[in-house]
Amino acid sequence: GYHLLMVNGYSRTKKEKPTGMSITGSDVFVVGGHAWLLEYYPNGKNPNCADFISLYVHGDGKVNARISFSLVDQVEKQMPMYIRATNRASRFVDSHGNVFWGINKFLKRDALERSANLKGDSFTIRCDIMVCKDPSTEDPGGHDTKVLVSDMDQHFNILLQTKVGADVTFEVSGETFTAHRCVLAARSKVFMAQLFGPMKEGTTTSGVIHIKDMGANVFRALLRFIYTDSCPEIEKDFTEEEEEMSQVLEGQEDETIEDEMWLQWLQDLFVAADRYDLQRLKCICEMQLSDNIGVSSVMSTLALAEQHHCQGLKEACLKFIQVQSSSCLQTVTATDGWDHVVSTYPSVLKDLVVKLGSNQQK
Repeated sequence: GYHLLMVNGYSRTKKEKPTGMSITGSDVFVVGGHAWLLEYYPNGKNPNCADFISLYVHGDGKVNARISFSLVDQVEKQMPMYIRATNRASRFVDSHGNVFWGINKFLKRDALERSANLKGDSFTIRCDIMVCKDPSTEDPGGHDTKVLVSDMDQHFNILLQTKVGADVTFEVSGETFTAHRCVLAARSKVFMAQLFGPMKEGTTTSGVIHIKDMGANVFRALLRFIYTDSCPEIEKDFTEEEEEMSQVLEGQEDETIEDEMWLQWLQDLFVAADRYDLQRLKCICEMQLSDNIGVSSVMSTLALAEQHHCQGLKEACLKFIQVQSSSCLQTVTATDGWDHVVSTYPSVLKDLVVKLGSNQQK
């Protein structure tokens, strides 16, 4: 089942609730015979996610469940492949044995504020809950209840890790990876053509396929997604509570560097997903890039959007630039990405002028 939390007066909640303070949904709701309560942190649950909205849901008892969050417009207007896999909540147990699920970095506040989801200073969060029975229990007919949730992804991940039956080897940035031709071909039309068609790419006499212009960490994530249809590395959600408070003051600079490295990796993964025609992974990367646009990165992301024909990501970048102050715009125009876009994609500059011109008319 699912529950909708309507947040009315968003700007007021942002002012009244500092980081670490939540607003609890007014009603306890029931899904799968269990009572649930939803918490909304407008300024993040802790200082490490103070620029984000955090979401948590509490259940009664030690229930086994899978929980995800989304915005209502995402559910209503987008195909299933566009719903972010990164919205799955992590499970926690507190010192009293209470079970709860949450996402510290559900959505950047500035991303929400420039999106169409915020209407009349209000927006709606959807919490989807799938309650799973204990496999040891029996159904009313006396039959064992087993394999209630598909674990195919786990089996394929084991296949990837153990390399049993692997029949193709890749070399990427000095690292070697072994995989299974049939799995790659079944998931990617590009791999199908490269491995079984006339597009065979860079195979040496030793049978190793060389992948150029890609980092090993990107190809590793690509392979994992192909085998499991998930990419945990894409979840930039720091949930280790005991580490967060101790690092908050001393680790700001390191965290900034880490964020920049993660964003560069995400952009590279986006390019790789497009290269191998993995549309679902490309859409997941596109959603994450849209939610993590910054002054220093917006032009490089805009260039990627234009190059890889992602109109939604392009529009998100243009809207971000449109709402910036004059000082921030000066910072944007001073980046290397600005010069690259101006020289390579002059039509984008025209689109940007139109956006900024609409500000003057308002």
